[in-house]
Amino acid sequence: MTNLIYCMKNIVVFTGAGMSAESGLKTFRDMGGLWEQYRIEDVATREAFARNPEMVLEFYNMRVKQMREAKPNPGHVALARLESKYDVQIITQNVDDLHERAGSSKVLHLHGELIKCRNIHSDIEIFDMPENGLKVGDLCPGGHQLRPHIVWFGEMVPAMVEAEVLIRKADLLLVVGTSLNVYPAAGLIYVTSPGCKIILVDPGEFNDLPGVTHLQGKASEKVPELIDSLLNM
Repeated sequence: MTNLIYCMKNIVVFTGAGMSAESGLKTFRDMGGLWEQYRIEDVATREAFARNPEMVLEFYNMRVKQMREAKPNPGHVALARLESKYDVQIITQNVDDLHERAGSSKVLHLHGELIKCRNIHSDIEIFDMPENGLKVGDLCPGGHQLRPHIVWFGEMVPAMVEAEVLIRKADLLLVVGTSLNVYPAAGLIYVTSPGCKIILVDPGEFNDLPGVTHLQGKASEKVPELIDSLLNM
């Protein structure tokens, strides 16, 4: 590993669904296009919320409950340890708070956060999710219905601009638990600076990513090993 990294200071970690899956959180892609028997068209679009807000809120309340019952896995914990030596920024496609609960201090959520909500007309004012979840009739101070602070399918990803700025400054980009098939987020690996080293941790096969070092295996196993190597450099 030492021959891969020189004068390293800034590390950006880009995590995907595989990271959370190892903590027991089900992912859309692993469920054959279903989340707990819900179709994506029924729970993850603006049109779905307009058509049946009760169903959408029930679905997300269930996901919040599952998230609160889940615990960070060794991969999450190892990434937090990395901050003892390096400047570490987490960029995640995941909407859970497992990185934060593991101890990571700088986490950018590309697709929103389950622990937050906002009104149906704006993504500027963000509020904490009520302890018992959202229901129809829960309003923001301006009198508008609250919705989950989640980027639904068909919506823009505002945090992409900030994510690109962060990745351009990275000396090392560590990609964990993503198939790199979900765009626009998957395109982030192509905005790195010429000197940035890229390491991918994933159990899948990747044969067409030039310049990327692939550590094949589970995040909960390979990430702690990698972090130990980086901390001992």
